[in-house]
Amino acid sequence: MDRTSGESGDRSRLATEVDAGTDPGYDTSGLELVSHSRQLEDVSFGAVVDADGETRIQWATPDGLEIVGRGEAVRIVATGPDRFDAVRRQASRVFDRVDHDGPDVARPRAFGGFAFHDGHEPDDEPWSGFDAASFVIPRALVVRSDDGTWLTAVGETETDAEDRLERWSDRLADLPAMRSSGSGPGVDETTRSTTPEEWTDQVESALERIDEGRLTKVVLAQALSIDLADDLDVAATLERLRRRYPNCYRFLIGHEVGGTFFGAPPERLVAKRGDHVETEALAGSVARGDTPEADEEYASTLFDSDKVQREHGLVADAICNQLEPVTRELTVADQSVRKLATIQHLWTPIEATLETDRHVLELVEALHPTPAVGGVPPAAAWETIHETETFDRGWYAAPVGWFDGHGDGEFAVGIRSGVARGDAITLFAGNGIVADSDPDDEWEEVQLKLRSILDELR
Repeated sequence: MDRTSGESGDRSRLATEVDAGTDPGYDTSGLELVSHSRQLEDVSFGAVVDADGETRIQWATPDGLEIVGRGEAVRIVATGPDRFDAVRRQASRVFDRVDHDGPDVARPRAFGGFAFHDGHEPDDEPWSGFDAASFVIPRALVVRSDDGTWLTAVGETETDAEDRLERWSDRLADLPAMRSSGSGPGVDETTRSTTPEEWTDQVESALERIDEGRLTKVVLAQALSIDLADDLDVAATLERLRRRYPNCYRFLIGHEVGGTFFGAPPERLVAKRGDHVETEALAGSVARGDTPEADEEYASTLFDSDKVQREHGLVADAICNQLEPVTRELTVADQSVRKLATIQHLWTPIEATLETDRHVLELVEALHPTPAVGGVPPAAAWETIHETETFDRGWYAAPVGWFDGHGDGEFAVGIRSGVARGDAITLFAGNGIVADSDPDDEWEEVQLKLRSILDELR
C-alpha cells in the first residue's frame, strides 16, 4: 500500500499492516533504507511540522530532547491483543536493514503510539486515521539536543537519501529561525460527553463495585468537544504549552488523513537506554494555590490524605510488580510533588536495571495501562471503563513515544491531550475513583485537568 508524501515526486515505499500479531502479507525482507545526517544551525520546529497532507511528528522531553519529523519512509500498523509484539517484530526487520551515516543522536527512530483498548477501530471521529497501533519512520527528521541540531533524511538508496538531505537543507534554510506562537483561536461552543448528573451516577456505580470487592480503583474519564472560532494551529499551541508547562512532555502526531493528536503530558510511562529503565508513579492531584503559602498547604494534603496515599500506592506498587520479574535491581525514590501551572501531583520516580536485554515495547506492554489511567485489578477496571464511559478513548491515556533499532526508546502517557480537526477539537481528562471518592470533588479535578489545553484555546 503506497502512501504519498508532501514532497514532489516522493512516494513512501512501505506501509506495513499487521493484524492481531500475525505477520503481514507484505514482504519486508528485501527492504533496505539509507539515512544521512547533517548538522544545522537552529531552526523553527513549529514551522517544520506546520503542514497538512502528510505525516508530521513532534516529540519533546522535559530534559531538552526535541524531534520533529515529516513524511513516511515506513509505516507499521497493528491491531488486536498482540499489537505490541507485532509492531516490535516488524520494526526489527526494518531496522536491521537501515544503514545510518551520522551521529547516534540523529539516528532514524519509529514514532507513534497505541490506542487505549486493543479493539480500537480507526473509523469513527475524532479518531479517524489512528489505528490500534501505528508507528512511522519519518523521511526527514530534525533533532535538537545537547549535541546540537541535526537533519536526517531517509531514502531507499544512497542517492535518494543524499538528494532528500539537500532538498530539506534548502527548505529549512528558507524557514524563519523563530515562529510566533500566536494566540488561541477562541472557543465558540463546548459539548460534554458527560453531564454532572451522569458523572455522579458513573462514580456511584464504580463505588458500588468497589464496595462489593470487585474493584479497588478505576479511572473514569470525560471528553469535551469544542467548536473553535478559527482553525487550530497545533504547532503554535504546543509552543504555548511549552512555555506554560516546561517540565512536561510534548507530542504531536498527524497523518495525511484524519485529525492531529497532541498534548503536554506530565507522566512518563517508561524510558529505556541499554539496561537502564526509568518510570514513575504520578497519581493524586490538587490545585495550585494563589500564594506560596496556599500552594504549600495544598501540596501538604497530598501527603496527609489517606485517599491520595492509597491511590498513589496502588500505582507505584503495580509498576514495581510489573517490572520486578525482568529486573535485577529496582529503586523507588521518596515521594515528592510535581508542580505544574494549574495543578500539582504526587510523584514517585522509579528506576530499574534489566536482568536481560529487553525491547522497550515489551516494557510498554507490561506497564500499560498503569493504575493511574486504568485501575486495579486491571481486568475489572477495563470492564468498568467499557461499560461506563460513553465515548471512545482512542489514543487518550495510552502510550505515545518512540523506539529505535536497538530497542531503546521513551514513552509518555497520552494524557492532558486532545485530537484536533480544523476548527474543532476534542479534549480528554479523567480521575481515579477509590473507596472514599466524592463525585463532586472528582468532577472538579477533571475540569482542572481539562484546563491545561483549554486555557490555550481561548
